[in-house]
Amino acid sequence: MTRIVILGAGAMGLAAAQRAVTLGAEVELIEADREPGGMAAHLDLAGVSIERFYHFVCKSDAPTFALLRELGLPDAMRWVPTSMAYFMRGGLHRWGDPLSLLRFPHLSWTAKFRTGLQMFLTTRQNDFASIERLTARQWIEVGSGREVYETLWKRLLGLKFYEHADHVSASWIATRVRRIGRSRRSIFQEELGYIEGGSQTLVDALMQDITAKGGRVALGEPAAQVLTEDGRVTGVRTAAGRDVAADHVISTVPTPLIPRLVPDLPEALLAQYAAIENIGVCCVLLRLRRRVTPHFWVNIVDDEIPIPGIIEFSNLRPAAGEDAIVYVPYYMPVTQPRWSWSDEELIAESLACIARVNPAITRADLVEARVGRLRHAQPVCGPNFLDTLPPVRTPITGLQIADTCFYYPEDRGIAESVRLGREMAEHACG
Repeated sequence: MTRIVILGAGAMGLAAAQRAVTLGAEVELIEADREPGGMAAHLDLAGVSIERFYHFVCKSDAPTFALLRELGLPDAMRWVPTSMAYFMRGGLHRWGDPLSLLRFPHLSWTAKFRTGLQMFLTTRQNDFASIERLTARQWIEVGSGREVYETLWKRLLGLKFYEHADHVSASWIATRVRRIGRSRRSIFQEELGYIEGGSQTLVDALMQDITAKGGRVALGEPAAQVLTEDGRVTGVRTAAGRDVAADHVISTVPTPLIPRLVPDLPEALLAQYAAIENIGVCCVLLRLRRRVTPHFWVNIVDDEIPIPGIIEFSNLRPAAGEDAIVYVPYYMPVTQPRWSWSDEELIAESLACIARVNPAITRADLVEARVGRLRHAQPVCGPNFLDTLPPVRTPITGLQIADTCFYYPEDRGIAESVRLGREMAEHACG
């Protein structure tokens, strides 16, 4: 029986473990956290089980739907008409459909036509090889014009990527536009989905299936080193000093950890892993007694508001009765001063920003707040990013390595985690 050790119990690691054990392998899943799920894991927010970091489902997320069917959850998806908006110059403006574009007051008619056409054509494209050499800024300015970039995009990219903002891949941005653009009920109505009970429903089902089929799961036990001999993998040593023998190892932990975890890789390959840039996130999660807006997401373009937007998750998944659940994600390089702020400082600033969007919101409306932090939350994908990635199947026989940057040009998401995790498991099971 093939022995497979999988590192990381996020969505990709769970999907890999479930597929491997289903194919008859002997599987052990090793996770540093005490809870499985990674970015899809839940927390308790004043009695509501909710993701630490927001997730939504699009209609193109076929791997998610296939896995739900396999796990006996074919009816778990819920679809909701959603909307987005821009908050700028003191006003909230709906965005994302032809009528909203025509009514938007802060672009010229020429800019409206150009950006509408570019976004429409982007949703129809199946391949972005022709723009792979371009930055997002170049692609937007060529297609929509500098006015659109300066008005709608520049501050958003700057507040997420900071010094990396002008090096973000056009293909990466275009793929995000296409994914959302194709998740619609009609040209006038966006429609997004969620799993009933949240992502925890899928995490729990995967854990149950893995263990029911004989797989072992070690939580709260970080991997310390992948063990090799004569150019092939032999197992994993955990931080507790436990050695787990393996014929194959699948690593789904963040790539910046790989040089320490797999020191036996060739120097040139270790340098490739070390060169992959990541930014962190401090994600403020708020439960409020009143709604902020009617929209699922609001992009904020205001020089006096230091966040790029909010996600009003309760406008997708109404899990808290009449209360609102709002995410305020602070994406940033960990060198930024805000990365070292306390939870209370981030919560206070988030509430102040929300009050700028809706002045009726006060501190008295806060029911509970939590802050989730990840040091390696978002890879910085530049032009020709695929050329910078090491191969998933490493020169060490039996060792596969991938994390969210290997989804490129797709962004992080459960569907891509499931797809890649299952592919690696199938290769290991051969």
